[in-house]
Amino acid sequence: MKVIVVGCTHAGTAAISQMLVTNPDLDVEVYERHDNISFLSCGISLYLDGRVQRLEDMFYSSPEALRKLGAHVHVKHDVLKIDAKRQTVVVEDLISKDVETVHYDRLVMTTGSTVVVPPLKGIDSSRVLLCKDYDQAKQIYKTAAENKHITIVGAGYVGVELAESYASTEHVVSLFQNHKQILVHSVDQMLSENITQRLVDHEVDVHLHERVTGFSADPSGDGILVETKSGQYPTDLAIVATGFVPNTGLLSGQVDMLPNGAILTNDYMQSSDPHIFAAGDACAVHFNPTNENLYAPLASTAVRQGTLVGLNLLTPTLKYMGTQSTSAMEIFGSTLATTGSTLAHAQEQGINAATATYEGNYRPAYMPSTAKLTIALVYDRDSRRILGGQLLCEHEVAQSANTLSVCIQNKNTIDDLSFVDMLFQPNYDEPFNYLNQVAQIAVAQEQQRGRKEPKNSDQAASEI
Repeated sequence: MKVIVVGCTHAGTAAISQMLVTNPDLDVEVYERHDNISFLSCGISLYLDGRVQRLEDMFYSSPEALRKLGAHVHVKHDVLKIDAKRQTVVVEDLISKDVETVHYDRLVMTTGSTVVVPPLKGIDSSRVLLCKDYDQAKQIYKTAAENKHITIVGAGYVGVELAESYASTEHVVSLFQNHKQILVHSVDQMLSENITQRLVDHEVDVHLHERVTGFSADPSGDGILVETKSGQYPTDLAIVATGFVPNTGLLSGQVDMLPNGAILTNDYMQSSDPHIFAAGDACAVHFNPTNENLYAPLASTAVRQGTLVGLNLLTPTLKYMGTQSTSAMEIFGSTLATTGSTLAHAQEQGINAATATYEGNYRPAYMPSTAKLTIALVYDRDSRRILGGQLLCEHEVAQSANTLSVCIQNKNTIDDLSFVDMLFQPNYDEPFNYLNQVAQIAVAQEQQRGRKEPKNSDQAASEI
């Protein structure tokens, strides 16, 4: 059985490792265009502000490790063409320039994603950088050390993490976002405003609802000008962090995809072509809170999906559970943890959603210290199911997002969460855990709403 794996970061590494454990006799050929595998791009900001000393520590596997498992790993090899009907790939050795056509019985598409590169004037300037892979991270680190004023275009997770890192290393930082809020896919307006204020308090110059239209040379110095409809802003270096798109052009028109190119898969990570599997940033996820297929690239999702490919490659064995896209970040000493849908996204999907908000201490005030905690719990008013949650606190509360993720996965309601058994110990929480409390707030909201809603005549008669 010949298996070809195209691309080898998180999903590819996980798939190869699992398939060779499950079926050690497989003939596995791996083609990766870079000279490295398994780079954790989420660690770039940690390296930039000095919390991680070596960028190389962001690798958790290597071509040699996969070769020891039995894979034939070819780095610096670029797949030029895939013919799904003939089950062949055309591969170029980027060193020797040799090109060959290879047949497969199974193809694993783990080509990941690429940074969205807007069609902006001047984006090819040496002072405009992208941020995703190992080589780009090295370039960012080198140039940032030589430049004082850094401008970041895009305020998703990557952009905000970069802004926080540079603000912590005495750089002058500007952040541009073409939306009325930052972290638009992760949090709703209230927490977005809170985090924006933290950035401003640390002297980050935040520009909201301002689209960058291009870059040009700064005639007054060595830097560049960031151009928007509102004006021109001088800076030394710009980093574009405007999101990611799936790198799946090789299969365009050959398997079913979302409009953006994310490959659609079944419960066993199999595409519409039964010989082709996909995982990671190359494919869509099933988003459980709103029961839809969408694009939500995360390393944690990629590892799970890749492992499932390895388990299901020959025989359907274990179903994909879908995702809540649970994530977290540290922002100026506080933890932001999110899971599931925002209120805005749920309402866009036509769900009668609402938010309950908890604001209080994470543990009793009589303890030697405590910290303020904000939770936004998103739920469906009709079914009372939990749809999402957002937590922000100086105390580490990231694992509570994992608890909410399980609740969403299991279709639990606000009523379930309001009384579910959780530990109490003054070092950690109140007699009712803060997740219990925010759910109780949601239940109280719905009780109050029920009292305010007018009853029709049939309901009133039935109660007499």
